[in-house]
Amino acid sequence: MLGIAERLDTAVTTATATPQLEVPITLDEAYQVQAAVLGRRYQRGEKRIGLKMGFTSRAKMVQMGVEGMIWGRLTDRMLVEDGGDIAFETYVHPRVEPEIAFILKAPLTGSVTPAAALAAVGGVAPALEIIDSRYKDFKFSLTDVVADNSSSSSFVVGAWNDPAQDISNLGMILEIDGVARQIGSSAAILGHPLRSLVAAARLAEEAGEPLQAGSVVMAGGATAAEALAPGQHVRLVVQNLGRVEFNVK
Repeated sequence: MLGIAERLDTAVTTATATPQLEVPITLDEAYQVQAAVLGRRYQRGEKRIGLKMGFTSRAKMVQMGVEGMIWGRLTDRMLVEDGGDIAFETYVHPRVEPEIAFILKAPLTGSVTPAAALAAVGGVAPALEIIDSRYKDFKFSLTDVVADNSSSSSFVVGAWNDPAQDISNLGMILEIDGVARQIGSSAAILGHPLRSLVAAARLAEEAGEPLQAGSVVMAGGATAAEALAPGQHVRLVVQNLGRVEFNVK
């Protein structure tokens, strides 16, 4: 497992594609590799600040050819300022997807109800996740992608909004250079983004890394992801929540 973790960590730090995993591993082992990869990054000074959910919409499952949710870890160095820039050459196969983000004002652990999850939320925001599989040709199995931190690479969060408002079916428009490329709804995220937060609380607890106050949770893509290219301006507009954007340099 440590050899795989080292290879994937090198792929991230050098922005170099790596072959798919040659030796079959279980899903539990894939999460062990993911933890080992992030452990190396923590040793270099990164700090864990939250969790991202993956494959929370049917569109993403179909696009990636998998079934079931996955999750990955978020660190402070993955956060991109709203309106800021990312450097294309620091990624392997960068793609972007529209999401909803939560920030917690209280710990949220174990099996919780949607009402309990909402009570722990301090804010909700429009968000963009830049996913980047480090595998050659953007091809991977379920365990491959989980080991690779579920393709999580960077994320951008817009202004935080009052979490008391209804976010169950908000219109979402992902634009690249002013042209709508994906149009969807927050309802595509497990029928309601709060369900993703409920799942995140359970999964984080099972991993021994329970969500704490201040944790950011990315609820998962509401649509299929769009490939990125240098020179692009990317913007997401979410009904009632506002917008979030970044540039690709």
